[in-house]
Amino acid sequence: MCLATVQKESDNTVICKMVSRIDVDGDQVILRDIMGETKVIEGKILMVDLANSIVKLDCE
Repeated sequence: MCLATVQKESDNTVICKMVSRIDVDGDQVILRDIMGETKVIEGKILMVDLANSIVKLDCE
């Protein structure tokens, strides 16, 4: 299983760890972790590094 760490691009702040699913709905990025908890972030995906399991978001 490949789980991701989602970070804010501007300062590398960790938004969510052990993310198993990411959905995009317009300007919202919906993150779901391995425990099923959901976090909705206003922003957009800038980069996905599959080798290192890192996702960078442009968000406030």
